[in-house]
Amino acid sequence: MEVDELVKRFGDFTAVDGVSFRVEPGELFGFLGPNGAGKTTTISVLCTLLHPTAGVARVAGHDVATESHQVRANIGLVFQELTLDDYLTAAQNLRFHGVMYGLPNAEITARMTELLDMVGLSDRADQQARLFSGGMKRRLEIARGLLHTPRVLFLDEPTIGLDPQTRVHIWEHVDNLRAREATTMFLTTHYMDEAERCDRIAIIDEGKVVAIDTPDALKASIGTDTVTIETADNVVARAEIAQHLGVEGEIRDDEGLRLRVPDGEAFVPRLFEKLTVGVRSVNVRRPSLDDVFIEYTGRDLRDAEAGTSERFRNNAMVRGFRRG
Repeated sequence: MEVDELVKRFGDFTAVDGVSFRVEPGELFGFLGPNGAGKTTTISVLCTLLHPTAGVARVAGHDVATESHQVRANIGLVFQELTLDDYLTAAQNLRFHGVMYGLPNAEITARMTELLDMVGLSDRADQQARLFSGGMKRRLEIARGLLHTPRVLFLDEPTIGLDPQTRVHIWEHVDNLRAREATTMFLTTHYMDEAERCDRIAIIDEGKVVAIDTPDALKASIGTDTVTIETADNVVARAEIAQHLGVEGEIRDDEGLRLRVPDGEAFVPRLFEKLTVGVRSVNVRRPSLDDVFIEYTGRDLRDAEAGTSERFRNNAMVRGFRRG
């Protein structure tokens, strides 16, 4: 996938402003951004749901503006919201998808058998999807997205609303699929542990890509630790820390007082020397992807909007993808 100086305007408003990045074949690429940052619009252009105003985007080797049918034939989509037909069996859901893509009957049958086995649903092939758990439905949707052997699979919040154990199982299947199918995966998520799985991550804010690198490199670029303290009076503590230690803190209802410092372990003893209010708890941690996200967007990763499924779900083109 190649994106060069991509621009998308809606009247006088520029939603995507000169975005550029590359996604290598077989890569798991994370695309993160807060609400209104341009993430949804960028993905919609890549999936041919919107026409770019300027710039070039090529997906699976095809131009999204001039070769939209070829792009659609080479991508798979797994939505944040479930889009299965509950009254069709697992096999029927897959077969219908294959027919819509114009696959030969023999190829549909072979791929169905392989994929249902891969996602652990072979014994449920003839059961209606309405009887499946949320995790089973998500696995079936991933299998459906891969049925036509796409070169790129878009995963829009693939585990949202699932319990932690089911999320782990979903990712076990995704890792297995990556190993066996060598499919390029383009992921949106607001779960830090899922973002950590990515080979590389791009962060978009205000229509521009503000950071792009591996998770480890992005965390290393922050260069500060996070010290979180809970005191008898966080307002007084924040003022004293700013006055005596020159560090501006942020009071967070769910955490206490958050401070960003170069060396957390060395900072804590100085903290105790200067505070006149009682300290109830102290936590020091190295930079995380959430810290990276805050650094570049001013918001927590978990606060980023889930995002793209509503546009996809309401666009009839998605359900009508056929081979170009």
